[in-house]
Amino acid sequence: MERLVFALNGERHEISGLDPSMTLLEFIRTRTRFRGPKLGCGEGGCGACVVLLSRYDPVADQVNESSANSCLVLLGSINHCSVTTTEGLGNTRNGYHAIHQRIAGFHASQCGFCTPGMCMSLFSSLVNADKDANRPEPPNGFSKITVSEAEKAISGNLCRCTGYRPLIDTCKSFAADVDLEDLGLNTFWKKGNKEASVAKLPNYYVGVVCTFPEFLKSEIKSSINILKEHKLEITENGWHRPNTIDGLYALLNSPLISASNVKLVVGNTSSGVYQDQDLYDKYIDLRGIPELSVIKRSDDGVEIGSAVTISRVIEILRDDKKSTLVFNKLADHMNKVASQFVRNIASIGGNLILAQRNQFDSDIATILLAVGSSVTIHSGSERVTLSLEEFLEKPPIGNQTLLLSIFIPSWASYNNVLFETYRAAPRPLGNAVAYVNSSFLAQIAPDKETGEIFVDNICLAFGAYGTEHATRARKVEDILKGKKVTASVILEALRLLREMIVPRDGMSHPEYRVSLAVGFLFKYLSPLAKELPQPEKHVNVEGTNGTINGGKFDEPDKALRHGHDVSISSQQEIVLNSEYKPVGEPIKKAGAELQASGEAIYVDDIPSPNDCLYGAFVYSSKPLAHVKEINFKSSLASKKVISYVSAKDIPKGGKNIGLEFMSGSEPLFADSLAEYAGQPLGVVIAETQRYANMAAKQAVVDYSMDNLEPPILTTEDAVQHQSYFEVPPMFYPKQVGDFTKGMAEADQTIESAEVKLASQYYFYMETQTALAVPDEDNCMTVYTSSQCPEMAQSHIAMCLGIPFNNVRVITRRVGGGFGGKAFRAFMVSNACAVAAHKLRRPVRMYLDRKTDMIMIGGRHPMKVYYTVGFKSDGKVTALHLDLRMNGGISPDISPLLPGAVIAALKKYNWGNLSFDIKLCKTNNTSKSAMRGPGDVQGSFIAEAIIEHVASVLSVDTNVVRRKNLHDHESLRVFFGDQVAGEAPTYTLPSIFDSLASTPSYEARADTVKNFNRVNKWKKRGISCVPITYKVSVRPTPGRISVLNDGSIIVEVGGIEIGQGLWTKVKQMASYSLKELWENETEKLLEKIRVIQADSFSLIQGGITGGSTTSESSCEAVRLACSILVERLKPLKDKILAENGVVSWEALIGQAAMQNFNLSASSFWVPEQSTSAYINYGAALSEVEIDLFTGATTILRSDLMYDCGKSLNPAVDLGQVEGGFIQGVGFFMYEEYLTNSDGLAISDSTWNYKIPTVDTIPKEFNVEFLNNPHNKNRVLSSKASGEPPLLLASSVHCAMREAIRAARTEFSSSGSGGSALTFQMNVPTTMPMVKELCGLDIVEKYLESLA
Repeated sequence: MERLVFALNGERHEISGLDPSMTLLEFIRTRTRFRGPKLGCGEGGCGACVVLLSRYDPVADQVNESSANSCLVLLGSINHCSVTTTEGLGNTRNGYHAIHQRIAGFHASQCGFCTPGMCMSLFSSLVNADKDANRPEPPNGFSKITVSEAEKAISGNLCRCTGYRPLIDTCKSFAADVDLEDLGLNTFWKKGNKEASVAKLPNYYVGVVCTFPEFLKSEIKSSINILKEHKLEITENGWHRPNTIDGLYALLNSPLISASNVKLVVGNTSSGVYQDQDLYDKYIDLRGIPELSVIKRSDDGVEIGSAVTISRVIEILRDDKKSTLVFNKLADHMNKVASQFVRNIASIGGNLILAQRNQFDSDIATILLAVGSSVTIHSGSERVTLSLEEFLEKPPIGNQTLLLSIFIPSWASYNNVLFETYRAAPRPLGNAVAYVNSSFLAQIAPDKETGEIFVDNICLAFGAYGTEHATRARKVEDILKGKKVTASVILEALRLLREMIVPRDGMSHPEYRVSLAVGFLFKYLSPLAKELPQPEKHVNVEGTNGTINGGKFDEPDKALRHGHDVSISSQQEIVLNSEYKPVGEPIKKAGAELQASGEAIYVDDIPSPNDCLYGAFVYSSKPLAHVKEINFKSSLASKKVISYVSAKDIPKGGKNIGLEFMSGSEPLFADSLAEYAGQPLGVVIAETQRYANMAAKQAVVDYSMDNLEPPILTTEDAVQHQSYFEVPPMFYPKQVGDFTKGMAEADQTIESAEVKLASQYYFYMETQTALAVPDEDNCMTVYTSSQCPEMAQSHIAMCLGIPFNNVRVITRRVGGGFGGKAFRAFMVSNACAVAAHKLRRPVRMYLDRKTDMIMIGGRHPMKVYYTVGFKSDGKVTALHLDLRMNGGISPDISPLLPGAVIAALKKYNWGNLSFDIKLCKTNNTSKSAMRGPGDVQGSFIAEAIIEHVASVLSVDTNVVRRKNLHDHESLRVFFGDQVAGEAPTYTLPSIFDSLASTPSYEARADTVKNFNRVNKWKKRGISCVPITYKVSVRPTPGRISVLNDGSIIVEVGGIEIGQGLWTKVKQMASYSLKELWENETEKLLEKIRVIQADSFSLIQGGITGGSTTSESSCEAVRLACSILVERLKPLKDKILAENGVVSWEALIGQAAMQNFNLSASSFWVPEQSTSAYINYGAALSEVEIDLFTGATTILRSDLMYDCGKSLNPAVDLGQVEGGFIQGVGFFMYEEYLTNSDGLAISDSTWNYKIPTVDTIPKEFNVEFLNNPHNKNRVLSSKASGEPPLLLASSVHCAMREAIRAARTEFSSSGSGGSALTFQMNVPTTMPMVKELCGLDIVEKYLESLA
């Protein structure tokens, strides 16, 4: 390709000398002024980089728009395309788009890092819906999109902050069939007062954004003839686009290509699955070959070219006028493959090639196999048509074999065809690889007289269970053919299938996968067996293309009947407080539109200085080993290495330090001894981040284990070797009462029961990043995404051996932190600083997702043994815990965790409480603070114990919970008078009773019992969980400065990490200055700007964490404002007396002329006696589990939370919902797995699944308690950032109730324990749910019938 021409946000770009391996995202972010698309994963798994990609068909004069992952799309593939980013929709200068404004108005952006991608996914959905001429015209202000479609518009996008509910409301606000009054809290109308109207929403106009500029259309039209006559020339240019198959082979066989590292591409989505291990210098784009994009329909089916995108295949299968049952079900299943923006660029042929060559767990291969699809390939000089089964069984093909097309039979001419597809995956709507996928097609023969059904022919295809590729279960097919379907025949088939489905060694959850396959086949065949009792189903055999449709129990709550198809609903009950206006008002988050439009600047958005270099870590893959030597492979990527920085490059006088805190330290780089897998060994320096990342993969580390003991990786190892960190006495919690005496009072006891909690990764959307710029006089300026710039400054200075005042650290905003950007961020900023110091050039690092997941650590894993004594009525008399925490290699914040665990555990009155806590030192990545550190584990441990007691007594768990809640006297005993506070502030009993002691709850509980009675294969559970959460406010600085024009600058020690700190601070400053400008607080609010944290400007900023930084910062600002008010009030009164009126500008002008100090600083130090307090809340959750798959649907969650008099209810609501959903991830989804060396293997979006829009509660309700004044709190407010995460344990507890119902139904002891009593660890993923319900319940059920 001589030159590349395309449009970006309407601007023409022409590029020569293209780097063929550059992605569209890299070009946008490094070669243009646009920064909206973000790099979140580089795998197509998060949606942060989504753009709109538009192509023009000059023949049809038609523009086709689709969302696309710019992190995967190669720049060379967009010739004559138009790209639109979120900046192209609207911006500060030209006005925001309705999407930006509604995102802000519905409070749908917190940290904001994911927001631009959300905007573009939604915009793509709107554009394509509005182009559909078959849809009715919507009313003004709406799109043609439906509510159902709107809810799925962002199904592939990840958000770690919001909990998705406000994002869904934003999407739904564009749908003409929405009931606006059902949408959540927003700034457009007041909730529930019938004011909802589209006229109050920012107006949405179709066609306002030009997605394809006219100049590019003209260029394309004028170049059509030239392109037709163009013949491929083989040049040294790295990007090639042959237009014939012969041209492709001429290329492949040319000396220039054969000697190169070559990659054949269509959408390049394979690099999201299998990360490139080296650079490619030649790319061949197959989309220029017309034959690979063919679509040929016939009576027998459809032939589809291999380069056709999966999205287009879905359209073809659905749009066919002769669309059949088979085609429709194939399309439905394909719609759950990856996400919309991946399907838009991924080709169907590429998917099958990955399945054939790389053993990729393809759903498409499995479902096409069952319907008898075939493929045509070009190999050598001949074309061959093979069945898909033959193709998959061939040895892995190379570049010389080309997949031309796929033929999919329609089965339109066959009668009585029964076709179904199945998949079990962590996410219902896709964007997750299946544990097992399957597809079954049978030709059946109903006996009209008897109603019995015979199988004439059948194909059973299975994949993803740990096999090389999708396979047919031919032996099972053989025993079914020609037989009448009966329970005994099904049982015989299932037993044989269990023998045939054998996952390969090392596959996770092998027994579960086998059980899935068995369950799927049973679901498929059971409706055909006449004698099977099926109260939930009816059989209906239709004629041509007949399918057997299963009805089901008509549930009392119709809204819950259809699972993932039901529209998500929500309610927010919030009492607004106008006493301190504008404090207490639900104003929108400061900068929300900036975040949506992509104009908000994060560290990696700062333009690179001249001569900037980039770094990537080389880390250890061994947990304890001598590092003898580090070399680099001979590769294209290795040639990009400019320098390598290691411990040897720490300056003289500096310290090799990554973290120094409390009683321990951790080195920045391993010198000669690596102590854990994932430990930094050094940093590779290159000219771009991509080159640095790729070069780091070329490192070959020579290890030696001579004279070393085996590594300590588990708490069991640590106990055996007595490997512990010391917990200073001041941090060790106090025991309560006399455990021995309490046990003597007990009627019953439980001895040494066990519960385990695994780790959790932060998964902030913005990975760790820093930019270090050398300055004059041996100084260094470092921009870092940090929750504590003050400590970053001291660590960098210690590393470089220079005074603190030689290091300036700046943090504007953080793209999600959750504790992971506190101490764990120092490694990155320190490494950048050392490299910049060595090379005397700016150095920046932006960790790729895999490195971040491996190196940074996460939540503390814990193992607990408990002994508890209790009365027959459920009152606990004594509890003892043996608690073992895995702290990793360094103390970090671990010594603080015992206190947090026990504080959260103390939500119940245990009578007498004792514990033995061991903080284990292991050869793992250091575990650090993660949202609710220690508290979330302690609160869950308490619930596990209470549930165990209830199961032993066979009583309702909520009865035991209520009986063991504190009264105020026992609360004082357990927490102390100062922390417990006054009796009116203890709100937990009333909160719990309002959820779990009402007729409404009793009715719901009865409904759950009735549902479980009549449904065999689905079970429900309901549970209410109370929480306490102790927090402490900390000393914090604040400063306010009024400029000569009256505009205001505010500085605080806290960092804006998405928690709305800046917003609350602005509100507080406006309120606190009202004495200087009465009745104009709204105008004051508009004049205030909160600015970035700068270690040279405001010192003693401390750590942003612990949920109290917002209120502490607000109080510091209030004090600073009071100083300014006291200073200016006399002047104001004087002007007022003289003129009768005084404006803000006049007051400030006079003050400036009279040399008043218009800046005031404060340092708020809270009263020791009232610095700590307790937050209260409760959650009632109802779930439904699928006994075939273990999948859990959260039907409803009702959250009630006491956050005092909220400083901003909209911000606090976002914290409650977002924290809850992050907790759902911890308890249900996020499996943080390591290999035998302790190296994280859950290291990508492919194998680590945080919650998505399709996994949140179907009904999600939040109520804030209306609280009285509390003189000890900041304007009577309380924390909201971390405590709500603990409420998610209600989902886990509801799952336990559902599993109990399943175990009772099948009299199963599952994986151990009785039907009612069993150990249920965290997280309880789909495999664990299924295992606890029983992996063989289908066979047991059929055997019971015999």
